Parts: sequence; C-alpha cells; structure tokens
Amino acid sequence: MMVVYAIIVLGILIFVHELGHFLFAKMMGVSVEKFSLGFGPKLIGKKIGETEYLLSAFPLGGYVKMFGEGGFIEGGESHHPPEGEEGEADKVSEPVQRELTEEEKSRSFAHKPVLARIIIVMAGPVFNLIFAWMIFIVLCMMGVPTVTARIGEVLKDKPAAKAGLLKDDVITRINNKPIARWDEVAAGIAAAKGHELTLQVKRGAQSLDFSITPEPRISKNLFGEKVNGYAIGVASAGEVVTEYFNPMQAVIKGTEQTWKVIDITIMSLVKMVQRVVPMDSVGGPIMIAKMAGEQASAGIGSFLAFMALLSINLGVLNLLPVPVLDGGHLLFYFLELVFRRPVPQKVREYAQQIGMVLLLGLMLMAFYNDIIRYFVTRQG
Repeated sequence: MMVVYAIIVLGILIFVHELGHFLFAKMMGVSVEKFSLGFGPKLIGKKIGETEYLLSAFPLGGYVKMFGEGGFIEGGESHHPPEGEEGEADKVSEPVQRELTEEEKSRSFAHKPVLARIIIVMAGPVFNLIFAWMIFIVLCMMGVPTVTARIGEVLKDKPAAKAGLLKDDVITRINNKPIARWDEVAAGIAAAKGHELTLQVKRGAQSLDFSITPEPRISKNLFGEKVNGYAIGVASAGEVVTEYFNPMQAVIKGTEQTWKVIDITIMSLVKMVQRVVPMDSVGGPIMIAKMAGEQASAGIGSFLAFMALLSINLGVLNLLPVPVLDGGHLLFYFLELVFRRPVPQKVREYAQQIGMVLLLGLMLMAFYNDIIRYFVTRQG
C-alpha cells in the first residue's frame, strides 16, 4: 500500500505542477501538443483538440510539450518526451527546419515575449505553492491538533519552581498577552529576552499571577545547531485539543503555515550547503513511499499535511536557478531581459548538461541514502 499512496501523492503533485504550465501556456496563446503524467513509453493516451493527454510508464515525473519549445527536464519532470518515446525526443531537440508561418509563430513558445515565457515556466512551481496553501486552509477548517498551555512538569530549582508554579497549572497570559497553546508559551518566554515577565495561570478555579525572570540556556534548533535562549523550567503536559477555524481565520492561519514551511524549506537547503544538515538526510522515492504510507495510516489530515509539505518542497526546489529546473530556465529568461538578447544556444546546452549531471547525482544519492536507511542499516 505504501507504493500506492506514494503514486497517489506524486501523481497529484505532478498533475498540479504541469497544470500550471498547461493553463498559462494556453492563456498566453501557446499550442500545447502533449500533457503527460509520467514519462517514458506511453501507456494510454487520448487526443482532445490540439493536445494529446497521456499516461506514461514512469510515475516519477511528467511533462507538457509546447509547440516551439526546445524541451527540458525539471526536477524529475520532463517537459518533453524522453528518448525512446516514439522518436519524439529527436523531433523536439532539433530546431524547426522550415520557415514558420505567422499563425505558427503566434502559437510558438519560442516566439512569445520573454515575460510570457517567464510566466508560463513559473506557473508550475507557483501552482505547487498555491496547492499547499489551499490544503493548509482546508486543514484549519477541518480542525488542527493543538498542544495546550497546561504544565506537565516544573523542574526543581528553576525560576518557575522558585516562583511557585505547579504541575497542572494552565498558563493563560504572558505579559498580559492571551496564551492558549504551548508554542505561544515558548514564544512569549523568548520574546522577553531574559527580562522579568508576568505569568497568569489558572489553578483549579483560581487565577494567579507570578513574576518570573527566565534564565539563559543553550538548546538546539530545528537543524541541530546550538542556540542561546531563555527558559523558566517548565515542560508541557502534552494535552492535545482540536482547534477549529472559520474560513477567514483559516485563510490567515493557512497563509502563515505556508510561509513557515517555505521558510523552513529554504533554510534547510541553505543549511545543507553549509554542511550543517548532513547530505545523508536527503531522501528518495523509498522514503517518500514509507512516509506516505505512515501518514495515510495516521488519518486524512496527516496525509494531506504531508502532501502539502511535499508540494512546497517541489515548488521551491524547481525555482532554484539550476539548469534543467524551472529556475534555471527562469535565470536564462531574466538574463535575456537584462541583456535584451537570448543566452547563446551553446551556453544553454552546456548548462543543461551540467545541470543534468547534478540532478542525476542528487537522484543517485537519494536512492543510495534510501537503501542505506531502510535496508542496510535495518539488516545490521
């Protein structure tokens, strides 16, 4: 079942990505010849209007083939049929040998203004980000599990214990700011930056006020880096409630969560380049399949949240200025805007080759990490 869930997740995300390219190509008047889920040999296909819609053999990508497009592969998603598919690769890789008519030029991707090409290429990653945003909005309306501000442990000889806080106290305000969730407790303590703060807690039917000065502490952040911070010496009780949001609140909360995940994704890439995050943390299809199965077992909410996370990862990664990714093509188009002429064909070809080597290397590393993580280590 893990493989089935992985195919469902990747299929939906690839469809959303390619739909962005497809819709904006149509909007800009570009003729779309093929729209495929998967790449490689065609399994089934049906032509509707000028476009042939395909389901291809390998489900780890997809492509939209536009008339007049040179063709490229991005993030495991081929924008033209890979070699071996009915000889189409040869047709795409070679420039058109005859003079195009004015009608054909008006429908050709290559003959569109550079801004139109930028919009078409950018639409795929942006659709992935919008899709994740919509999922987060829906999840907020469905109900979000939230850890309450109830104290589960008061550490001996720490500021909270010295002030008189007790287990099962519920923090309701910090410096007169309402508190409902445990993450708000942590944020309120951090915001004080070591200065004295006032905590209001609920103890049974009583409401009590305490003045506490946080003490310095060294902790680790999301990336395992040591950071300086402050603490008062309390731990969460782990009490979980479901928090529901109306549509307007859900849009606000969904937007906040989307930006938070985008920020974490970008920072993860930066930390990976800085060697803070080890390269063996990169996962491939096996890891995705395993996580998809686990999240599906945990419920529809967890499964949708996992899909949103992957969709943001796909969108952000494809915007990186690496040849063969959407971001690489966007880089060429922005250079064309600046210098008012296209990047030379030879330069683009060499860049594509370098980008392909980098992409294949990353894919091989991900497969290797999966094998070590789930087979070699487990056997050991």
